[in-house]
Amino acid sequence: MALIALGVTGGIGAYKAVEVCRGLQKRGHDVQAVMTRSARRFVAPLTFEAITRKPVITSQWKPGMNADIEHIAIADHADLLLVAPCTANILGKFANGIADDFLTSLYLATQAPVLVAPAMNSNMLAHAAVQANLQVLQRRGVLFVEPGEGYLACGWIGKGRLAEPEEIVAAAEAILHPDGPLRAQRVLVSAGPTYEDFDPVRYIGNRSSGRMGYAIAAEAARRGAMVTLVTGPTTIEVPAVHEVVKVRSAAEMHQAVVSRAGDMDVVVMAAAVADYTPAARAEQKVAKEGDTLTLVLRKTTDILGELGQRRVAKGSGPLLVGFAAETEDVVAHASAKRERKHADLIVANDVSRADAGFDVENNAVTIVGPAGAEALPLQSKSRVAAEILNRVEGLLSARPVKA
Repeated sequence: MALIALGVTGGIGAYKAVEVCRGLQKRGHDVQAVMTRSARRFVAPLTFEAITRKPVITSQWKPGMNADIEHIAIADHADLLLVAPCTANILGKFANGIADDFLTSLYLATQAPVLVAPAMNSNMLAHAAVQANLQVLQRRGVLFVEPGEGYLACGWIGKGRLAEPEEIVAAAEAILHPDGPLRAQRVLVSAGPTYEDFDPVRYIGNRSSGRMGYAIAAEAARRGAMVTLVTGPTTIEVPAVHEVVKVRSAAEMHQAVVSRAGDMDVVVMAAAVADYTPAARAEQKVAKEGDTLTLVLRKTTDILGELGQRRVAKGSGPLLVGFAAETEDVVAHASAKRERKHADLIVANDVSRADAGFDVENNAVTIVGPAGAEALPLQSKSRVAAEILNRVEGLLSARPVKA
């Protein structure tokens, strides 16, 4: 049995939260309801109190509450924070770290998984500000139950209505008891760029933000995997995973990945590792002299290729997923790379596109595997991550059971 903090915010869908609460209880979970001031305009706290047999938390200023600092106490003990419905207002507060009531304070304080079921008018949902907030929260590992389509309270027909209670309960149950092939699997994900220093202040790098690798790491952790994230320099927030290893150069990335790969069930090489590095690093800053500067570069070690060769030599090893950043003949180059490096999957993307690939929120990829190439449409990197791991789970399920 898990303790679930159920946040209810001020939308017409608040009445469905009552059925969500009952559904969670039928699954054997303990529910603590937290209602915003606006939510109480739609449903009375007494309704949830009668169902949960617990006082409903409606304010962080309730007399005597500070004796236990209750939002911290619940944050420490809750196994899941579920917000249903979640309005555009609360999404914005979560995304920007605003803590002006009990629910938003609880969100900042908890280390438990967070599941959000947005509900609002179609135009509000499509607004750039709301979409930006959703993307920020996705990168931080917040999970979502997509709103449904149909008649809205405002009289419109479109996307924005709160998902059905059964769907929300099922999503919560999947987080609390992940049951797929990745559960308890050891997964290593590399992410971000590498920086190759040629003097104490300058380096050769690339535009990788790490978003794709971080999304894969977060999704694998959500599915119950023990995730090790090996990350190059990034400015984005690190997802909640089992282990984080920070590196800078291709050599450091190589050492970190190869030394751990033998203990892994899956290795996903999403990092943009430099192909070349300066042959020598100057001890002092290279002076600006002359109109040109010549650097001598040497090839870096091919990490994915080495892992593939090791697997061939041993006859066993982790499932391998590589990435191919291409600008032309994307599928042909990715297919050849998969064969050459003995990988199970190659995820190829056209980095010449302005709306996908490096340093943007979305991606459009082609997954090349044993059955051929499968193109995925432009979508958020978190959804691309889910699609990639769906294929990984399929390959894991087809593998012989270890003796």
